[in-house]
Amino acid sequence: MPIHPTAIVDPSAKIADSATIGPYTIVGADVEIGARTEIKAHVFLEGPLEIGEDNVFFPYSTIGVAPQDLKYHGEKSRTKIGHRNRIREFAAIHRGTEGGGMLTSIGDDNLLMAYVHVAHDCAVGNHTVIGHAATLGGHVAVFDWAIVSAGTAVHQFCRVGQHAIVGGFSVITQDVLPFSTTLSTREVKVFGENKTGLERRGFTPATIAALHKALRLLTRGGRNTSQAIERIQAEIGDVPEVGHLLAFIAQAERGFHK
Repeated sequence: MPIHPTAIVDPSAKIADSATIGPYTIVGADVEIGARTEIKAHVFLEGPLEIGEDNVFFPYSTIGVAPQDLKYHGEKSRTKIGHRNRIREFAAIHRGTEGGGMLTSIGDDNLLMAYVHVAHDCAVGNHTVIGHAATLGGHVAVFDWAIVSAGTAVHQFCRVGQHAIVGGFSVITQDVLPFSTTLSTREVKVFGENKTGLERRGFTPATIAALHKALRLLTRGGRNTSQAIERIQAEIGDVPEVGHLLAFIAQAERGFHK
């Protein structure tokens, strides 16, 4: 089997003759790797871990490591990954816990994009797509052919039904119905000045008060932007930070959150 000379492979690992292990990869104890699976550079694999055939693991992915669950105390839980999966850069898949069945599992023909996190005791089915930087909390089930789009966070114990698609940057706190298109939206609100941060950075009370008033005129009272700017210019003196705020607004090509 082609194992790069810089790779570190535990003697107990079972690796198919047709699998490949790239530079600087670490394969720990109790890891099994199936035929024609390609482990690229700088991948970290920790057992007990079973990997099937024809998978590709891209650089810096971390598979089978201990979960981020404070109830985990070193029990010998497992990770199981099926066939023909693509695990992209910096993906992290954690093994199971005693409270969740001792197993994190991923089926066949899945694409896990860069920076995906699959937490302990998750069960991912077949033919799924987990988008860039999506997060599956512990005990999440993703059924066959589901798509979880980029930046989405799925809360612990939730299920994403088969053939569902979850829109990008959603926050999923309940089950997603099979066959559905689901998107969570959260209204963006401006709550005023960043008072604590400004105080820590040495802004004077007078400057903070001026910014407080300017932001309130912008975001409260139902005024449009032009009306708010007129009030700010009329009621607030020559404060450089307020001037910067108004210049920023003038250059906003996409608008700004109010």
